[in-house]
Amino acid sequence: MNVLVTGANGYIGRALAERLVGLRDLPGYGTIDCITLCDLAFAQPPTDARMRLVAGDFADKATRAAMLDPTPDLVFHLASIASGRAELDFPLGLSVNLEAAMGLLEALRIQGNAPALVFSSSIAVFGAPLPGHVDDDTQPAPVLSYGAHKQVIEILLADYTRRGYIRGRAVRLPGIVPRPPMSNGAWSLFTSVLIRSLIQGQSCTLPVSPKATVWLMSLSCCIDNLLHAATLAARPAGARIAWTLPALRTSIGDIVAACDAQTEGVSSQRVRYNPDAHIEAQFGRLPPLDASDALRSGFRADPDLNTLMNRARHAMRAERGTTPAANADNRQQT
Repeated sequence: MNVLVTGANGYIGRALAERLVGLRDLPGYGTIDCITLCDLAFAQPPTDARMRLVAGDFADKATRAAMLDPTPDLVFHLASIASGRAELDFPLGLSVNLEAAMGLLEALRIQGNAPALVFSSSIAVFGAPLPGHVDDDTQPAPVLSYGAHKQVIEILLADYTRRGYIRGRAVRLPGIVPRPPMSNGAWSLFTSVLIRSLIQGQSCTLPVSPKATVWLMSLSCCIDNLLHAATLAARPAGARIAWTLPALRTSIGDIVAACDAQTEGVSSQRVRYNPDAHIEAQFGRLPPLDASDALRSGFRADPDLNTLMNRARHAMRAERGTTPAANADNRQQT
């Protein structure tokens, strides 16, 4: 079977590619013969004979044609222009997040083998302000272009699945931590800045208050959930195929306190707060989350804050020595 990953040089994409390389097969698909990775650029050559790198603009038809040869049986669509960048550059966000994604769906329809497509959606589809409780019946109401783009592709994914063109499943990702310092244009990056600074013993200034609440997931847990989405059995006709993933809900103050407990109170002295009302309203007032449907379907969250922080430390150790290529448009998944 052939696997395609778009946005493969992003933070999540690189980790997913590394996990795929370590697999001989995938339940429900058989032996993995080819892993095609597509992004604007790659800094390092393939590390496995099955890997095939396609460097180019995902919005370009020629690049999309190249990445679809050989014909994929499973697609992980991660490529996107993140929240802040999509707000500041509307044409770019529209081109990549909507037009290029629609081009991918059409190309998969035309190839005719009904591949599985795992789409990395986002909790940005819910917008702000949120109700006091979010569950499977909470309706999307995006207030940013990025969230609107994600919702539109969720709708199209469901329609293409209904028609039998693909086997789609969308996972709404929370904040994935700890992202690297190089910004991808995501306004929610402050959680990764905080966690990295605390682990490295560095100072930081945050655009939210200590009381800000967030939904977080470690990188390793995110990859587990993406692979689980790929192996899910088809749902009955008409059933939802978009899952809001379970996440660890915590506050900025709790994250700092957890590190204070290990540093005799030193961590909190390194954190400064300069709240931005817009950013805190959109990304720092997340209520309790009930992701029952996702949990029943086998998706998982990090069990507690200490586990998430330990996984963050492990991810930071693992990334030492890697040199991701510079992406001119920072097309990495939020």
